[in-house]
Amino acid sequence: MSNTVIPLSNEILFSDLNLAQPLMRAVEDAGYTRPTPVQAQAIPMVLAGGDLLAGAQTGTGKTAGFTLPILHLLAVKPVLNQRSGRPRCLILVPTRELAAQVEESVQTYGKYLSLKSMVMFGGVNINPQIKLLRGPMDILVATPGRLLDHVGQKTLDLSGIEILVLDEADRMLDMGFIRDIKKILALLPRQRQNLLFSATFSDEIKMLADGLLNNPGYVEVARRNSTVELIEQSAHLVPQKLKSYLLAHLIKHNDWKQVLVFTRTKHGANRLAEKLNANDIPAAAIHGNKSQPARTKALAQFKEGSLPVLVATDIAARGLDIDQLPHVVNFELPNVPEDYVHRIGRTGRAGSSGSAISLVDTEELAYLKSIERLIKREIPKITVESFVPPLNIPAEAPRPSRQHNGPRRNNAPHSAVAGKRNPSSRDGQGQKTRNTEQRNPQQRDGRQPAKPRSPKSNKFSG
Repeated sequence: MSNTVIPLSNEILFSDLNLAQPLMRAVEDAGYTRPTPVQAQAIPMVLAGGDLLAGAQTGTGKTAGFTLPILHLLAVKPVLNQRSGRPRCLILVPTRELAAQVEESVQTYGKYLSLKSMVMFGGVNINPQIKLLRGPMDILVATPGRLLDHVGQKTLDLSGIEILVLDEADRMLDMGFIRDIKKILALLPRQRQNLLFSATFSDEIKMLADGLLNNPGYVEVARRNSTVELIEQSAHLVPQKLKSYLLAHLIKHNDWKQVLVFTRTKHGANRLAEKLNANDIPAAAIHGNKSQPARTKALAQFKEGSLPVLVATDIAARGLDIDQLPHVVNFELPNVPEDYVHRIGRTGRAGSSGSAISLVDTEELAYLKSIERLIKREIPKITVESFVPPLNIPAEAPRPSRQHNGPRRNNAPHSAVAGKRNPSSRDGQGQKTRNTEQRNPQQRDGRQPAKPRSPKSNKFSG
């Protein structure tokens, strides 16, 4: 593995990266002049035509780090007599939201080029996608499940792929997509450029990279599990029954205009959104049981500022790209410590400051300790002096027991976690779960849950 790394300097500009002029116009339109570290390192490597293994978390600018050079390569090497339904670049992502975000990036930076792109994912009618595939196409952004649906219907031809991108490869493996990925790789031409992006490097990722990449360049920024320094982290110790009241108080008292709230389950997200709305705080929940139009609408309102609170499960929030998000709240701590890092990484992005607040009851103290060990720092415990709990609190149904011998290890099977995708459901969203978080993994496509990893599997020396 070559380890060529471009020296980073505050003086590096996009104009130094030798991108085509139409791309530079689009970058300037977007208001950017200096690349992020991952962009400064990855773009020259991709332009050189070699394979790439990149360690980069969400929020580092990695999407532009591969979309910009891909657009450049495809633009300078046009294809004559291009056939319909035969893309030149395939970008595989784990979730619908991330697919939409990546395709939006392709559109933003490619607006002055004549290249065609489209996005495909499950949970929506397949017929409009089939119609789009009847025309010429250069870049296809897809989730694995829906892509294989099209292959099965013979509406998609992958024999012309020149560049393959696996984005958030660690999540795709965690969500049980390894068999789908292998099926897709078998359909691609042997001669192609491969780019693999992952926030973590488990043994499975290393094995996948070894089998996929040919003498790749390697870049890594914001090392795994390192939290962004600009994020102000704090925890409020509060009983579970008071959490919704404290959250409403924090939003109103501090006049928060935009806050992303994480819950452990879909039902919990719905219930919290209802409570906030009843308290005159506009909120919406997004999770796998919500329809795609409802999720798209809620996300658009949240981004534009007309919806101040978005309540989400971990999978639904995966890939959300929101500039300068000021507040993230862990209404409940995640079982997996690494998920805490992914959650709070939604704020403090691209040089902006942000705050991450966790509401922790006594049952969650072991999870908090586990997170503190991971990030190698203690999270300050803060008392909200201005908060006065209500005198009469309506009784709630008892919550399921969460005692299972301490915090779950990060390498336990993810299908056991409330709010996580069952690996057997298409595209990571659990559309057919019938209002439950789990379903029988032995479904029609035969996909099995990802195997548990050993506790040492996330170590990677680089």
